Amino acid sequence: MEEKTYTVSQAHLFFAVDYNTQTWELLEKARRTEDENVRMIEYAHSSLAHWRATGTALRHQRGEWLLSRVYAALGEGKQAMKHAYLCVEIMQSNKAEMQDFDFAFAFEAIARAHAVLGERADAERFLQKAKEAGEKIKQDEDRETFFAELRSGDWNGVQVA
Repeated sequence: MEEKTYTVSQAHLFFAVDYNTQTWELLEKARRTEDENVRMIEYAHSSLAHWRATGTALRHQRGEWLLSRVYAALGEGKQAMKHAYLCVEIMQSNKAEMQDFDFAFAFEAIARAHAVLGERADAERFLQKAKEAGEKIKQDEDRETFFAELRSGDWNGVQVA
């Protein structure tokens, strides 16, 4: 059997996708062990490192969003907020490269981080921005995916519906 070879760029893309997938597999588990939580953080950081090596702001922004989502799921509000604001900063600086749902997800990340930190009023304010941006998503499937993700996970008492 012939061994397949990859360019460095192709390898980064392969690992970015692979670590992203592994992160989501753990994120979507109903119950995780402490080891799985640690691996989920490691996978999300690894995915981001490889996304950044591929050189696009879009991939960097989405990697920051995933890190924010992971930290929010683990109840680590300060880290969730740090990555949520990095996500928004990248989005604001590279608007032309972003897709419509990236804006909705960025606001969702900030809302979720505020919810984890117990900052209900700020969570509700950014949740409203996320919903408004979500309604502007043109593709039905993308809009449905966004709102399904918005309704998922623990919002720490903040009403999402």
